[in-house]
Amino acid sequence: MGQPLPGNVRLPSAPPGRKRSDSVGFAIVGLGGYALNQMMPRFEQAERAHIAAIVSGNPEKLRRVGDAYGVAEDARYSYEAFEKIASDDRIDAVYIVLPTGLHAEWAIRAFAAGKHVLCEKPMALSSADCERMIAASRRADRKLMIAYRSHFEPYNLEAMKLMQQKAAGEIRLVRTEQSYRMGPTSPSENWRTSRALAGGGPLEDFGIYGLQSALYLTGEMPESISATTFRPAGDARFAEIFAHVSSQWRFPSGAVAQLVTSYDSAGTNFAHVRGTLGALIMDPATSYSGQKMRLEGQNTRDLSPGDPAVQFAGQLNNFTDAVRDGATIRTPGEMGLRDLRLIEAIYASAEAGRTVRLAPDGRRRS
Repeated sequence: MGQPLPGNVRLPSAPPGRKRSDSVGFAIVGLGGYALNQMMPRFEQAERAHIAAIVSGNPEKLRRVGDAYGVAEDARYSYEAFEKIASDDRIDAVYIVLPTGLHAEWAIRAFAAGKHVLCEKPMALSSADCERMIAASRRADRKLMIAYRSHFEPYNLEAMKLMQQKAAGEIRLVRTEQSYRMGPTSPSENWRTSRALAGGGPLEDFGIYGLQSALYLTGEMPESISATTFRPAGDARFAEIFAHVSSQWRFPSGAVAQLVTSYDSAGTNFAHVRGTLGALIMDPATSYSGQKMRLEGQNTRDLSPGDPAVQFAGQLNNFTDAVRDGATIRTPGEMGLRDLRLIEAIYASAEAGRTVRLAPDGRRRS
């Protein structure tokens, strides 16, 4: 039957207005809290993206969400009827907002139906699945984008530019942490605690923001990673996943990164860069809103480069520009594959209890 409508959702009081004639029609696959509270309301702000169809296993949710967003009744699909989207010309693209363990299957099905795919992060639970998704995209000659929203968020974009300009000098250390304390739950109640759906847990879900930050702030790929994981005994929340994951990376330049993520510590979301001339402090760093950033050094100042809320529409605009105009996708499937290779290296290091050496594309060296 699918999950019921989340209790904290605020549906629009009136259906969105019509978009321009070249607007890209999306089928939203998965009507969970993130889709309903964050992404679907932002389609109104995108230049040429609109919700043309919805896919859910819950008929009541299909009815209520479909009515609120003005989705035609024959464009409200069950998972069993998903293949019928192939003949629905109202749908140009599929936005996959399912648990991570389902991304590969439904992306490949969407490509088989001839649709472009915007897929939530992380791309999949294994690099092998990422490779299958990329291959399916190429066979279908359709676009594949991973929804790394921070690449469209003003604070993170400004941070990337500042680090490229060496505003803190030569980078010596990057520290990131993305953590919060998960309430009582179990795999049967919360997909984020299911290994089959969420992988190792906090690293794929929340810590991937720190992983991305370490990459786009240094502009480098690590040459080695050492890591540890922790799972408390007897805690139903962590029967299948890790509570904490930490790793230390070394880059070819000599810079190091220290990454921590947790589902069992007080909430935080920061990225710190220390260089030879100063420091960049982002806290919070990759939230939906409320970002703060400070550059310390010869010209210490607080920075406010824009409204973080534009990241959602910016992501949609980049994807629709790629679909309609052939624009370059900033966060392609290859980026998602790279990140899964790094996640696999982190877990391999923790399991073996030793440092893992990496090739420039993130593959582990023998």
